[in-house]
Amino acid sequence: MKTEIIVALAGNPNTGKSTVFNALTGLNQHTGNWPGKTVLQSTGTYSYRDEEFKIVDLPGTYSLLANSPEEQVARDFLYFGNPHVTVVVADATSLERNLNLILQVLEITGNAIVCLNLMDEAKRKGIKVDAKKLGELLGVPVVPTIARTRVGLGRLQYEILNLARTQNREQFQIRYSEKIEDSITKLELKLAAHLGEIGNTRWLALRLLDGDPVVAQSLAHYLTQNKVAAAFDGGERICQGGS
Repeated sequence: MKTEIIVALAGNPNTGKSTVFNALTGLNQHTGNWPGKTVLQSTGTYSYRDEEFKIVDLPGTYSLLANSPEEQVARDFLYFGNPHVTVVVADATSLERNLNLILQVLEITGNAIVCLNLMDEAKRKGIKVDAKKLGELLGVPVVPTIARTRVGLGRLQYEILNLARTQNREQFQIRYSEKIEDSITKLELKLAAHLGEIGNTRWLALRLLDGDPVVAQSLAHYLTQNKVAAAFDGGERICQGGS
C-alpha cells in the first residue's frame, strides 16, 4: 500500500486558498474540528501520476506567532505534523503583505512551494511579479496560478510531487548576532537529543529563546505523547517476548 503524501495548505485570508483546495480535491473532502479546538479542519485527497495526496487546509492566518487559536493550529501542524510539502498561497496583488507569512513558513521548513494566486487580478491592476526571480530569492518553487479557472494548477501538482520526492535540503535562515547564534547552537543540541530528526530545531530554539509560552506548551505536549507511545511500544514488545 502506498504512503499518502501529506500536503499542508497555508496562506493569508482572502488569497484564494479555499479555491485552490477545492480545485485540487473536488468532492473528496472531509470537514471537522482540530482535536481539542473549535477551529475548523478541512482535509481532502487527490491522485496525481499514480501517487495519493492528502491536503490539510490550514486556517487562514497572517502570521505564525500564535496570537490566536487559528495561528496556533497552523504553526503546530507545520512543525509537529511534519508534512511532506507545504504550499503557501499568496495574493499576487499584494505580495508584500503576504511575504510575512511566507518567510515565517520558510523558517520552519524548506519543503515549501509558493502558489502565487490571483494573477489575473494582478494583471488587471497593472502589477507584474517576476515569479522566477522570486523563486531564486526565496529558494523554493513559485507557481503563478488563477485557481478559479485552474490556470497553473497542473504545474502546482507537478511541483508538489517533485518536492515530495526530492525534499529541499536548503533551509531559509535569518542570521543573528554572534551571541544569539551561540545560544541557538547550544539549545539546538539539547533539542536534537530529545527530538531526533523531527522538525527544525533552529526554528524551535528561536521560539524558546524568544520566550514563546505557546511553543513551550506545544513542545511539552509533543514530548509527553511520544514518551507514552514509546512506553506502549516497549510494553508490546515485552508482551510478545521481544527485547
